[in-house]
Amino acid sequence: MPNTSRRTSKRDLTLVAVLVVAAIGLITYLVVSPPGGDDGAAQQPAGPSGPSASQSEGSAGADESPLSGLARRDEGDPTALGPVDAPVTMVMYSDYRCPFCAKFSRDIEPELIDRYVDSGQLRIEWRDFPIFGEQSEMAARAGRAAAEQGRFWEYNRAIYEDSPERGHPDLTREVLLDYAHEVGMPDMETFTADLDDPSLDEPVREDLRQGSSIGVSSTPTFVINGEPILGAQPLDTFVEVIEGAAGQQ
Repeated sequence: MPNTSRRTSKRDLTLVAVLVVAAIGLITYLVVSPPGGDDGAAQQPAGPSGPSASQSEGSAGADESPLSGLARRDEGDPTALGPVDAPVTMVMYSDYRCPFCAKFSRDIEPELIDRYVDSGQLRIEWRDFPIFGEQSEMAARAGRAAAEQGRFWEYNRAIYEDSPERGHPDLTREVLLDYAHEVGMPDMETFTADLDDPSLDEPVREDLRQGSSIGVSSTPTFVINGEPILGAQPLDTFVEVIEGAAGQQ
């Protein structure tokens, strides 16, 4: 038992250290990268998933954060919640095996949906950022497979609801299939085949490229109308930033 305690303590300290490094990285980025500079990848992710031309023009002003153009606002995006024209957008980079992402999903996300998404003030956009090994990558693919059948958020929440307070859940192929059954996946045969479909990895890689380009190195990381929030912060932190952003519209 003492050895287990020491391993748990060491793991917790490691996670805290990762968050601190990420905070320093993002703060440094915001200080040294002027808006409208040469780092186009940090402001406009390449490919069809990036912001439209009109959005890019709107985010190129000299007084705007270089993170303000991250929201894609794709109509019908199954991995997003809220209207495409919501005044406030929250882009969140998450890993299915991240205990802090699970805490946010259980404790904070429902409150934000009730207060802001349902009233049309906030749009939440998911970004896959699998950093905890092969199981994280497989879970990200499974989430995309669920999205193909309109069950993304149900599947997402089923995983996080079962996640431990500390440490990483064991998300094997069998477990991922069990969650699909649990949420009533309409076509289990297709879902199972999709778990072996590498084409579903491309949107995951695009999310990773976008996050890495702005300095994301830990999960969860949030960007609300260009303002970063690191970790599963208290509800009041999100409320303050969201309402502040809404007041600037």
